[in-house]
Amino acid sequence: MSLMMVLVFFAFLLLGMPVAYVLGVVSIFIVLDLGGPSLFSIFPMRFFNSINLFPLMAMPLFILAGELMNTAGLTNRVINLATKLVGHFWGGLAHANVLASMLFAGLTGSAVADSAALGTMLIPGMEKKGYHRNFAAAITAASSCIGPIIPPSIIMVLYGAYMQVSIAGLFAAGIVPGLLMGVVLMVFSHRISKKRGYPKEEHRATFKEVSTSFKDAFFSLMMPVIILGGILGGIFTPTEAAAIAVLYALVVGFFIYRNLTLRHIWEMLCNMTRASGVAFIVLSTAGIFVWLMTTEQVPQAISSLVLSMTDNKYLILLLINILLLIIGCFMDSIPALIILGPVLAPLATKIGIHPLHFGTVMCLNLTIGLATPPLGACLFTCCAVGKVTLEGISKEVWPFIVALIIAVLLVTYIPALTLTVPKFLGFM
Repeated sequence: MSLMMVLVFFAFLLLGMPVAYVLGVVSIFIVLDLGGPSLFSIFPMRFFNSINLFPLMAMPLFILAGELMNTAGLTNRVINLATKLVGHFWGGLAHANVLASMLFAGLTGSAVADSAALGTMLIPGMEKKGYHRNFAAAITAASSCIGPIIPPSIIMVLYGAYMQVSIAGLFAAGIVPGLLMGVVLMVFSHRISKKRGYPKEEHRATFKEVSTSFKDAFFSLMMPVIILGGILGGIFTPTEAAAIAVLYALVVGFFIYRNLTLRHIWEMLCNMTRASGVAFIVLSTAGIFVWLMTTEQVPQAISSLVLSMTDNKYLILLLINILLLIIGCFMDSIPALIILGPVLAPLATKIGIHPLHFGTVMCLNLTIGLATPPLGACLFTCCAVGKVTLEGISKEVWPFIVALIIAVLLVTYIPALTLTVPKFLGFM
């Protein structure tokens, strides 16, 4: 049965069928094999229960908050501040690109949103300054992977809800890995920029210039402070934080920046509905698929198979990383998380990996897949906004993928990088 599930699943994926439909069709095949049409009566309940989770309400709200802050003119302010801070280094705009992603990550929690918002501004701007357009698009796609790791994070909300792991704890665990991703990307972009002779700002920004940029971006930067401070301080839950983020974004957009209109609100609500609807359909069909896998004891079988090969947890973690990186190349992070989470999380627990540590490692691996060929969503987004070909951006993105893999390995084998902050804040 397990072999049939895998073969049918990948056969339909290769035929180009959307993931949500693949999960539904494969589930139908399995049910027909198990007990016939009588089991179909369970489908509606499982379909609904898969998304009937209070923490999942945070996802559309965080999407809406990101839309609001982007429309309110956040992008220009964040980019300007980042440029003032790091523009004087070799490849200054490449560093500003990464730093802007790190700052923007605290607002959207979405890699695709980051790549679309920042890419629209930075890719043409970097080309005008002398950077190759493919390089600009590649660093934008790679740096946008930081978005789902530095909290708030949509993928961590989903992992916490489905794996019964503290979402606030996952947010705390993602802070240091997210910063680490930014550092390694900056190191690689510095070496490439210096080798190719990419420009840097003629003079280092003065304290007054940095202060002015910071003041201009202050209300934008306060949003992640409010969200994280409230969640990590135990004042409100991640779902409540998402609602507060929307309220804060509305106040900033209408009364401080004053560039939001009712027409914008309707457009953003439509965008939020489309993005959330797609995700929820995937989650619903994935819920049925995961229930059938659990019924067939697939997680236990895989766990036993791996442990029969080796009980070395470091080797097992390496195999899991390789699997997740490969899956991330061909599947979006949300369905991959929902399908593989129930399979791999019990295995990680058996070999003594803390749930917060493993959750962060899994989210990090799958997020990198958003910037890897052939199906990385961030790559396609940057191709569209940057007007470059997939072949061109793919050639430039590989050094940055290597940088992100280095970050993954460091996070995997140095648990303190993920667990120190949660332990300090009392989540362990």
